[in-house]
Amino acid sequence: MIELKNISKSYRTDTIETLALQHMTMSVPSGEFLSIMGPSGCGKSTLLNIMGLIDEPTEGTMTLAGKEIAGYNGAQMARFRNEQLGFIFQSFHLINDLSVVDNVELPLLYRKVGGKERRRLALEALARVGLSNRAKHFPNQLSGGQKQRVAIARAIVGRPNIILADEPTGNLDSQMGDEIMEILLKLNSEIGTTIVMVTHDERMAKKTHRLVRLSDGERVS
Repeated sequence: MIELKNISKSYRTDTIETLALQHMTMSVPSGEFLSIMGPSGCGKSTLLNIMGLIDEPTEGTMTLAGKEIAGYNGAQMARFRNEQLGFIFQSFHLINDLSVVDNVELPLLYRKVGGKERRRLALEALARVGLSNRAKHFPNQLSGGQKQRVAIARAIVGRPNIILADEPTGNLDSQMGDEIMEILLKLNSEIGTTIVMVTHDERMAKKTHRLVRLSDGERVS
């Protein structure tokens, strides 16, 4: 599902070059739940951003869902992200002025899905994360765990092949974190969604199929 070959990423200023990733080669099979761990600044988020087509590598090639990404322009990348990828962030990134169900519908707006179908799919996604009774609430009326459930519903509403999760339990207590992990594990086991999760939590990482460790921009295990 994800194939990285010799991926490197550097950031340059007038006086210094910072190498965030060095010659990263990695394969994530379809249906795998993979964790990525490492100290702060080791390149975890950079790697996730490259997988999510939010950032571009300085060198190397990448294949996502069977598609060679090299040569895609901005519009093609945006369309691919919308159709194939779902994103879950540590800070939720919900829009406070929109209701829960309207937040979940957002990815479908860019696909020009009709209003009735958007609402049906959004309510279906909310039911899957156990928040049907919160559809008309607003984000500031929810707990942190509920906000993350909404974020997961938004990530899965378009039925992506790949979910990229950046510290999805990082802002939650242990009980809420466990509940969020159970939802992700069910998505992986019941639907077969490929999930790549960046985490600092060894306990959460051990619940996934495989763990990759990074250090100083390189894979160490």
